[in-house]
Amino acid sequence: MKTKQALKNAKWIIACKIAQSIIQLLIGMISARYLGPSNYGLINYAASIVAFFMPVMKLGLNAILVHELLEDPEKEGEIMGTSVLMSVFTSMLCMLGVTGVAFATKFGETETIIVCVLYSTSIFFAALEMVQYWFQYKLLSKYSSLAMLGAYVIVSIYKIFLLVTGKNIYWFALSHSIEYGIIGIALIIIYFKKGKQFFSFSYVRAKKMLNKSKHYILSGLMVTIFQNTDHIMLTNISGKTENGYYTAAITCAGVVQFVYTAIIDSFRPLILSSKKENSAEFEKNTSRLYSIITYLSLAQSAVFTVLAGLIINILFGKNYTCAVPVLQILTWYCAFSYMGSIRNIWLLAEEKQKYLPLINLSGVLFNVALNAAMIPFFGAVGAATASLLTQIIINFVFGFIFKPLKENNRLLLRGLNPKFLIQESKLILNELKNKKR
Repeated sequence: MKTKQALKNAKWIIACKIAQSIIQLLIGMISARYLGPSNYGLINYAASIVAFFMPVMKLGLNAILVHELLEDPEKEGEIMGTSVLMSVFTSMLCMLGVTGVAFATKFGETETIIVCVLYSTSIFFAALEMVQYWFQYKLLSKYSSLAMLGAYVIVSIYKIFLLVTGKNIYWFALSHSIEYGIIGIALIIIYFKKGKQFFSFSYVRAKKMLNKSKHYILSGLMVTIFQNTDHIMLTNISGKTENGYYTAAITCAGVVQFVYTAIIDSFRPLILSSKKENSAEFEKNTSRLYSIITYLSLAQSAVFTVLAGLIINILFGKNYTCAVPVLQILTWYCAFSYMGSIRNIWLLAEEKQKYLPLINLSGVLFNVALNAAMIPFFGAVGAATASLLTQIIINFVFGFIFKPLKENNRLLLRGLNPKFLIQESKLILNELKNKKR
């Protein structure tokens, strides 16, 4: 892969993600005000149940598709066709699974069941999105990024129409499916115009890919449980309204998440390449990333803690005042969450990915236990506290206890040293001055 082409590819992804984040925030904010905490919580409850089934629908293929295409480029039509058809088939089973869970957990609550069923249709269209990995392989993410941005714009217009015409919650439940549908269909159309091979299915190829991808299904499922357990437990224990407050707080806490994601994504190739070339530079780059991300996120958390009331009021309105203390806790969750993202890059560089399932499983167990203990007494505040404690334990404390991660935590502590931050800041400033000259 050419470096310039890879950088150009990354720029398209980042630019479109920033635009999507801004649109999503604005429309989400207006929709939340219109729906109110209860209905807003219900929509996100349905989203959480659907999220549990997404890793099953993908069959772990999303983790191996690019590698498969690189290994056998002459069979890209067979690889893509087989993966899409397998995903479409499992998506139908997953839709039935969502319906079953909704009936089992909310029997008699007709509105909740209908919303979950409508929202589940997004799983089918998400299966078509598997084509995006062909665009990644070809370094043509310009097209997939623009397709996703276009879908966001169309769905935003659709939601504005719903708001203006005063439609009920069922129409909002379908919006996610429309978004995935536009993206999936657009990507397939572009694929057939840009690609050289038509889709085909191979039983042998399916068996081969599943043999490689099966390890990622469980890992992906555990991450999803980790990310969505709080929403489901909160709704079932404390109600839809508490989940609405919690979701509003999470949305505010992650409002500039794309900035940290862009920084981490930019450092990833630098860290991985320096591992092969220079061990000392690899360690320094890892510590640099820890330093930049942690101090930036801690500064943001301090500001959000002080201005939580103002932020919630501006973005969601007075009906969400109860989300203020939730935001004041959840904002600190972000710094420790990003530590986990950086640790995962280190694990990949050191070829220690085999420890990820254990780390994720530990996170799931801690998260479920803490939520079960705190939600009954403190509602959304309890869920926020459970999430924060889980992130601290898994992404910080665990590294000092679990031997294979101790080296990573040494680099983390190095990055947290104020002297290291000052030293690296001076180097960056000097480089910028020299460039100006």
